[in-house]
Amino acid sequence: MRACLFLDRIAASIGRWRNFLHDGSGAAALEFALVAPLLLACYFVTMEVGQAIETSKKVGRVASTVADLITRQQEMTSDELKAIMGIGQAIVTPYGRSAPTIIATGIQIDNGNAQVAWSRKLSGGSFVQGETVNTATQVPEKLRVDGTFLVRVTTTLHYRPVLTWSATGGSNFTGLGVLDGIFGENGGLAMGDTYYLRPRQSASIACSGC
Repeated sequence: MRACLFLDRIAASIGRWRNFLHDGSGAAALEFALVAPLLLACYFVTMEVGQAIETSKKVGRVASTVADLITRQQEMTSDELKAIMGIGQAIVTPYGRSAPTIIATGIQIDNGNAQVAWSRKLSGGSFVQGETVNTATQVPEKLRVDGTFLVRVTTTLHYRPVLTWSATGGSNFTGLGVLDGIFGENGGLAMGDTYYLRPRQSASIACSGC
């Protein structure tokens, strides 16, 4: 009798386990739990790549726009140059996790030598001296024409992806090897561009106070 009861219990247990293994009522929830993180990761990565590409284009646009506005002038003051560079800085909006650095430099070329006539830098809201005035600077050989004047604008930006950005300025993922390899230990990507343009309305452009 006891043996029969024991066998009945085993059979009932096996039946319950068989029913459990064949029960598909929770399959959808389990599949969603497994797939959802992957889908979210793909969404955020796609969004971030798209914004990074757009921001990189804007960084180049900053350099070209600032150079274009400067070369339309015959002469400028330091305040006017600051206003022009401020316009360029606003181009990267709505991206705002880091600010671009803009360096505008006037270059006089004589006897094969390129010399800094004036230079200012806008970085983090500070408008300061850029390259040292009356010092030699590098210019592409094709642009090194005696008796000419060039305006060079260089823009750089430390792009901070959402995945690695924090309000305190540090990286949320510093120390995680894979992400450090992609975004760097500082949790960002270096972007930059440089434009050279010649004056439009005069042989050179003077900048008082620069």
